[in-house]
Amino acid sequence: MNDTNKNDLFYICSLIEFIGRKTKNRRSAIVDILGKKELKRQLELADVNHCLSFEQVSDEIIEYFNIEDGDFDSVGMCKYTVPSVQAIGKEYQGLIIDVMHNDSDIIDVMYEVFKSFISDEISDFNSSVYYSSPQYLKYSYLEGKLLA
Repeated sequence: MNDTNKNDLFYICSLIEFIGRKTKNRRSAIVDILGKKELKRQLELADVNHCLSFEQVSDEIIEYFNIEDGDFDSVGMCKYTVPSVQAIGKEYQGLIIDVMHNDSDIIDVMYEVFKSFISDEISDFNSSVYYSSPQYLKYSYLEGKLLA
């Protein structure tokens, strides 16, 4: 994966996090609403859209897909300093890259990671999961549960 593809992936992961926070939805719900076709389209547009604000791009996506507010307020529930959207986007980007195989489709892997148990764990800003080592996230994801 070249640097441009990594940057595009980082952007999309951060955008999903931003939309999730803005609409108070689980990140799995956001990727479910968007679907793989739209994730692919957003990935293709990332090199252009990254010049725009997350607010503008997310507003367009929220309106187009009629994404309603949910009840998963990961920011409001946080008792500590809330990590930035980009910090969480970087966590997802690293995990997706770490679990990809040479023949993997990036959209499939992105979708699977965001739909897995690890997504809610990363979004629990009262836990230490989001700043755990990349290896811990990778092997927990592959194991299907948080490792002790």
